[in-house]
Amino acid sequence: MQDTLGARDKGRSEASPTGPTACDHDVGADTTLKTMTDRQLALQAWESLFRAQHELLAAMSADFAGAPITQAEYDVLLTVVRAPGMTTRLRDITANSLISQPSVSRLVDRMVSRGLVDKATDPDDGRGAIVTATDAGARAFRVVAATHGRSIAERMSVLDDDEMRTLLALTERLRGS
Repeated sequence: MQDTLGARDKGRSEASPTGPTACDHDVGADTTLKTMTDRQLALQAWESLFRAQHELLAAMSADFAGAPITQAEYDVLLTVVRAPGMTTRLRDITANSLISQPSVSRLVDRMVSRGLVDKATDPDDGRGAIVTATDAGARAFRVVAATHGRSIAERMSVLDDDEMRTLLALTERLRGS
């Protein structure tokens, strides 16, 4: 694992870029060792979480091969189709999306031209926009959702129910929910 903390951190030595060594032990080193172990554990946990997400998303990208919509379009439609009347504000799509607001706006405009959604000015806020799934968009979403849902369930099946509850609680905690 790359040393993302850098050698400047207390307890690091030139000879051991990944952590303290027996030679580094001195008065107060127990605290330093615990701190470095906590940091190292945090980095290992972060890297494992990041790699798991990356590998799962890469594997599930196959769900979209030959599908009527892209993964990004699916992400937008997930928010829109779940909303009452399959209609939501553009800012709600942006809040639920992992891409920037300008990118979401451009994506929604492309989806309008493809007939997947309609876009109108928000009557309550003239600066905003309302996005509604078309019948074609909702249908395309349902086709992909069935395959994608099975794929998610299959990949998550390596965890039992208690492990999934723990994972959910931990990720919500990390997200500040």
